[in-house]
Order: sequence, then C-alpha cells, then structure tokens
Amino acid sequence: RVFLRAINQYADMLNKKFLDQANFELQLWNNYFHLAVAFLTQESLQLENFSSAKRAKILNKYGDMRRQIGFEIRDMWYNLGQHKIKFIPEMVGPILEMTLIPETELRKATIPIFFDMMQCESHSTRSFQMFENEIITKLDHEVEGGRGDEQYKVLFDKILLEHCRKHKYLAKTGETFVKLVVSLMERLLDYRTIMHDENKENRMSCTVNVL
Repeated sequence: RVFLRAINQYADMLNKKFLDQANFELQLWNNYFHLAVAFLTQESLQLENFSSAKRAKILNKYGDMRRQIGFEIRDMWYNLGQHKIKFIPEMVGPILEMTLIPETELRKATIPIFFDMMQCESHSTRSFQMFENEIITKLDHEVEGGRGDEQYKVLFDKILLEHCRKHKYLAKTGETFVKLVVSLMERLLDYRTIMHDENKENRMSCTVNVL
C-alpha cells in the first residue's frame, strides 16, 4: 500500500509538471509505466493464487490493489494525448501483461487501450503494422509462459470488435486483425493444454496449427 501511494504521487507529479509539450519527459513517463506494471504483476498481489481465507482477508483490508493501479495506468495512458505515438510499439508488451491479469473488471477497463493504440498508429502512419507485429510476438511469449485463458480470449474479441465496428476507417482492417489474434490465441491455448499430452500426434497437430 505504501508503494502504491508513492507511485500515485509520482503519477500526480508527471501530470502536473511533465506532460505539456515544453516539459514532456519521455523517459520519466516510460519509467512510470514500467514501474506501475511491475507493481501490478508482482507475485504477492496475485490473489487467485492464495487460499480463499487469505484472499478474503487481503481484500477486506486493502482491496484489490491491482485494480486500483490498473485504472490509474489506463488514465495515465489517455492523459498522454498526442504523445501516445512515442510509446508504440514499446508499451504494447507491458499493457498486454496487465490485461492478462485474471481480474475481469481490470481486463474490461484496460483492453480498450489496444484499440486506442491501433487508432493512434493508424492516424500517424495510415496502418497499425507495428502494433500488430508487437502484440502477436508478445502474446505468443505470454501464453507460452502460462498467462491467458478462455475468458480473456472472449473479452478481447468482444471489446475490440465493438470498438473497431464503430470506427469509420478501422472497421474492416480492425475486424481482420481481431479475428487473426483471437484465432492465434485459440491455437496457443490449445497448444499449451496439450503440451504435456502423451500422444505425440496430438502435440504435433497443435504445433502445426500454431505455425
């Protein structure tokens, strides 16, 4: 809780002193995002790994601090305004790590950041190729490392499709991208499940699907 308060004070200072065009400090903002995501993903806050009694005790006393800092990261991202493009594709991995935390409200609040990144890069370069390449590379790594689940896949699909379909220029390319990532996620999750299967043919078939 002490660290959370310190990070929030740091965030206030960034908004007040280092956000406008004349004083913007890329490295400071970069440090903030990496620090906040490291805080959110640390082992001691992953409540689903604890017994129900311990989880209830922590929630009762502190609430879910991952959710608190996650909402703060989301707000800080949107505060960046025209500076957002400076954080693409570098911030795709950390934001992905955050959205993969198995907390539904946190996921719903932070998955839309991906659409914002697509929109931002598309506005700047007429495509979102850098974002797309980065998320596919990082997703492969994260799912193989044990993160991600069926609920995440469903939320990712639903939230991003809704956002893309409302957008004049991203409707078609956005929908193609979402379908691609969701089908990749499906194959990666299948592959992860079957990796320890005795049946070599099953493993090989899943590997072929991923490739």
